[in-house]
Amino acid sequence: MPSIARTHAEWLNLIDISGPFLTIEVLSREFPQGLDTQDTSLRTELQAAYEEWREDQQSSRPDPAIHNRWIGYVIDTVLGHIDAVIATGQAIPADMKLVSREFGEVRPQIVIHEPDSPAKARLLVLAYPYNQSLERQVQGNAIAASPATQMMELLHATNVSLGLVTNGEQWMLVHAKPGETTSFITWYADLWVKEKITQQAFVSLLGVTRFFGMTEDKTLEALMAESANAQHEVTDQLGYQVREAVEILIQAIDRIDKGRNRELLVDVDEKRLYEAALTVMMRLVFLMSAEERELLLLGDPIYDQHYAVTTLRAQLREVADLYGEEILERRFDAWSRLLAVFRAVHGGIQHENLRLPAYGGSLFDPDRFPFLEGRESGTHWRTSNAVPLTIDNRTTLHLLEALQILRVKIPGGGMAEARRLSFRALSVTQIGHVYEGLLDHEARRAEDYVVGFEGTKHKDPEISLARLEGFTNPTDLEDFLTSETGRSASAIRNGLNNNADSERVRRLGILCGGDDELYNRVLPYLKLLRDDDRGRPYLVFPGGVYVTAGATRRATGTHYTPESLTIPIVKHTLEPLVYHGPAEGWDEADWQLKTPAELLELKICDMAMGSGAFLVQVVEYLSDRLLEAWEQTAQAESKDITEIIPRVLPHGERSEGQLREEIISPDDRKTLAKRLVADRCIYGVDKNPLAVEMGKLSLWLITLSKGRAFTFLDHALKCGDSLVGVNLEQMRYWKLNPERNSDGEIVETEQMIGQRLQPILDYAIEKRRQLESFTVKDIRDQQAKANLYAE
Repeated sequence: MPSIARTHAEWLNLIDISGPFLTIEVLSREFPQGLDTQDTSLRTELQAAYEEWREDQQSSRPDPAIHNRWIGYVIDTVLGHIDAVIATGQAIPADMKLVSREFGEVRPQIVIHEPDSPAKARLLVLAYPYNQSLERQVQGNAIAASPATQMMELLHATNVSLGLVTNGEQWMLVHAKPGETTSFITWYADLWVKEKITQQAFVSLLGVTRFFGMTEDKTLEALMAESANAQHEVTDQLGYQVREAVEILIQAIDRIDKGRNRELLVDVDEKRLYEAALTVMMRLVFLMSAEERELLLLGDPIYDQHYAVTTLRAQLREVADLYGEEILERRFDAWSRLLAVFRAVHGGIQHENLRLPAYGGSLFDPDRFPFLEGRESGTHWRTSNAVPLTIDNRTTLHLLEALQILRVKIPGGGMAEARRLSFRALSVTQIGHVYEGLLDHEARRAEDYVVGFEGTKHKDPEISLARLEGFTNPTDLEDFLTSETGRSASAIRNGLNNNADSERVRRLGILCGGDDELYNRVLPYLKLLRDDDRGRPYLVFPGGVYVTAGATRRATGTHYTPESLTIPIVKHTLEPLVYHGPAEGWDEADWQLKTPAELLELKICDMAMGSGAFLVQVVEYLSDRLLEAWEQTAQAESKDITEIIPRVLPHGERSEGQLREEIISPDDRKTLAKRLVADRCIYGVDKNPLAVEMGKLSLWLITLSKGRAFTFLDHALKCGDSLVGVNLEQMRYWKLNPERNSDGEIVETEQMIGQRLQPILDYAIEKRRQLESFTVKDIRDQQAKANLYAE
């Protein structure tokens, strides 16, 4: 079974996947002997046909007939679909189309349907020219949508779940259902020839047999639906791995702190330490995403060898595979390399052989957590020497593999198969779900010896030995551990009544360092304990820091909202703001999109933004409308769109050739639209500082543009309480934390008191008397009145 799982993992790593796709479990069950075999003569014929088509399309005058013939060849010969299930042209039902204000009219060129029943479509096909990217706006089209997006909306409109979009080179399978996350899976025709396993997978999943030679529960639609339900487990597993990585990093720093007589973290509490570790993981996610999307310098030999995090894991893993992971514990250069790339992204690199612009921003600010570099609080990274922490390469490898290698359980046994994640295809929603789980945890300093138990999903509790030893009745202890770990009572009873294997006992003895009393205290629970990252029983000594479940997220109300909620809510909320007509009661067909200048004047604020799910969707929706507004402006001034677009400015006016004008390039208009919307239109507040950083991370990932700074979001996304629940003392002195002297008395200044604040105080007292709450807007209104009063 593991070998079959590896085969599936191999071809999955050779295609681009965004959103839920077939899981290893489903693939292993449906293809227990491997993918369907392909005829050798067909492979030879396919290679010849592909080379003929590519040569023609790359010529100065490509022939559309050859392009269409190649697409038809793949559909009917390679995939094996016969005339009885293929509809084209007039044979496609007239109502099988999308007609909407945002996307215009979209009709499939080919429909794969039930035999002799074109109305019962199974797969819709959209074909585009060779030079049309499937992820960029359709060339010469006034509608601001890519072929992939058009297919998604077409599937929603026709209630068909599967679509195939192609430009001849890219073959993108789209799985879309209303209210669910859409999947985009892309094969590349050139890899069919180089990596035959990708062609096998393409035919095995999209061939005629899978559509019409299987029972209903084994069709591609059914397998996709089943895998979509299981995708939550994949996301949960990634979240679990990232949490493990945070814990590994915290414990590594804590060990270093202990070795320095607790001087390293003297001014750093557990909360700040947890924020620092989580920030490191956010930085790594960002870098992996940016490098795979070619937004940094991945591919440059110097950057790849000395800075890139994407290549660092492979370099460390190669050493570990050759000499064993233990050898990595004797070297510490990988952590310094991470610190170097963090600094490089924040402050830039200006060298004749390597140039990287300074992106700035709070996420990578070295002075935010100076102890990560071994510096004291208050020092500056440009003027103070850093003494990098002695975090060994094994720890760094585990941090990187927690993000890049997903450990997927294989059916039929307890084994886990390693599968590489593509951050280029990882959606912002998935990242939000991963980090949402981290807000459920916190760092604590152990007051007693703490052991970590192995539990079921979401239950790996950390419990002090003193609490365990407080149970005098064995039955009560069994019931307690059953509840805490989620494991069965029989499993707990078996673990308590039987000895662990000799190797674990030996490791426990080494861990206890000759302390027989500690050894005997831990031994009764050893078989139930989980291992740490070094394969030792999980044991935290008094004074050590560990990560455990907390109530932070529940207390602050931070929950990541799925796209099935954000998309319709944002759409229906913003329609009256971006169109003339909805508020006036016009028919939808008569709605008129506002001008670019009017759209960029909108201010959208999420007063409890959490991880930014709604703001991400606002950027997506408004940027699409902005692209449409630019197109409408261009069409109004010229019939030739290709001539006018490069001379259009963000607010829709024509260029006058001034040096400081921000011309809209036809190549990155979508990216520019997103950045303009994020820069000018969105605002957010949240009480949880980690949630705010996650929100920034999400927005960075969807608005990234090579060479542009990160700081454009700092003014708009703030940590704070949007519902001000202040007391009268804070209102009287107009400060949340008034300064006090040594006697505890508030130090008054002329700025804190005076006639100007009296109307605000009167208002607050009246509201308190009425037992009503008041908001920031209420206070600002009263402050405006106070200003008038003072004048």
